[in-house]
Amino acid sequence: MTILKITRLLFAMGLLLAISISCSDDDNDDNTPPVPTVDIMLKETSNLGKVLTDGSGKTLYFFTKDVAGASACTDGCLTVWPIFSVANLRLDTGLNAADFSTITRADGQTQVAYKGWPLYYYKDDAAAGDVKGENVNGVWFVAKTDYTMMLGNTQLVGNDGKSYKSDYTEGTADTQFLVDSLGRTLYAFANDKKNVNNYTKEDFSNDDFWPIYYADIKTLPSTIDKSLFSVIEVFGKKQLTYKGWPLYYFGPDNKTRGMTKGVSVPKPGVWPIVNKESPNAPD
Repeated sequence: MTILKITRLLFAMGLLLAISISCSDDDNDDNTPPVPTVDIMLKETSNLGKVLTDGSGKTLYFFTKDVAGASACTDGCLTVWPIFSVANLRLDTGLNAADFSTITRADGQTQVAYKGWPLYYYKDDAAAGDVKGENVNGVWFVAKTDYTMMLGNTQLVGNDGKSYKSDYTEGTADTQFLVDSLGRTLYAFANDKKNVNNYTKEDFSNDDFWPIYYADIKTLPSTIDKSLFSVIEVFGKKQLTYKGWPLYYFGPDNKTRGMTKGVSVPKPGVWPIVNKESPNAPD
């Protein structure tokens, strides 16, 4: 074999090897999904604004029955709403590590929580950006970082230790109500009028017992009408109202999420929780 033929053969073999490597690289690019560089991030949706997602863009959710900070989703619920669990959580730029925590569930598994709300997936979200779990059964909502208020679902238990239904008769029942972003219960005062606080004293000497509530409304759960809120001034301080009812915390709840002690003080119905079924405050 001449040197010319050998040279041509080596060139052809090199060309085939280069093509083979190129095709192999292309196959990897087509078939191997990129490895996420973060575990959780904020992503814009088509109709719900920015929501928390995992590193692949799959939407995460809050469950209103988790208002006390523990997961109420167990057994078959977990088939529909798998938990989000990551060790050594890596956050996207702009997210605050102090807002995230890891809880240990009753079944022994760990679960990531945001501001005390455990995080879940929804089984019917097939692709990144899907938000099909929004408002399922009125208790599942996309996870957001800028909720001003959320909804909580739990058994009402008064300061007297008794259980109450939503009509403030004794009994066991699940009731939904407005809470702040950290799951702390908000109340109305039965003696208030539309956008008029009849409880707070001018020197705020009774504010520790029923502190007035105020926050700039940014985002609300999709079932809550923002137009039903307004702001009043109470002796120089702002207070948020809902359906005309000035909103308060209850001091002895000790800023503990999910506590509803105020519903029995001084008797049931005087300081009710507030929700979509609350009547408009009277003029």
